[in-house]
Amino acid sequence: MKTVKQILDEKGHATWSVAPGSLVYDALKLMADKGIGALLVLEHEKLVGIISERDYARKVILKGKSSLDTPVKDIMTQDVIWVRPEQTVEECMALVTEKRVRHLPVLVDDRVLGVISIGDLVKAVIDEKDFMIKQLETYITGYPTLPS
Repeated sequence: MKTVKQILDEKGHATWSVAPGSLVYDALKLMADKGIGALLVLEHEKLVGIISERDYARKVILKGKSSLDTPVKDIMTQDVIWVRPEQTVEECMALVTEKRVRHLPVLVDDRVLGVISIGDLVKAVIDEKDFMIKQLETYITGYPTLPS
């Protein structure tokens, strides 16, 4: 089974973040510009939270607040669920399912190495299944299948 490190090595280690005092509006704009659903909240390079589209919908819009005058720290998730590079896709899938989160920061000694999403995990599972199917087809037929 693939590890978090292998996923990051394939997709890259780039992360996007905001400071706790940033306005929610600016965080939303950055998410839209980058085509992502969550941002890390960093203070002095230390992970202090995560803000997602879900946080915005539940803690700003539904509460009648304005993204133009609400700081990220007021709505961010502070108890961030995170993983280590050596953890497996299977462990991460169990975690996102149990904790009902979509993004997992990857940390080593409080240092952010990247972020993986539920989409990254699903892709890794599908890739693993495709690989196994091809191996079984080769074993059964004695010939590799040609790409379609």
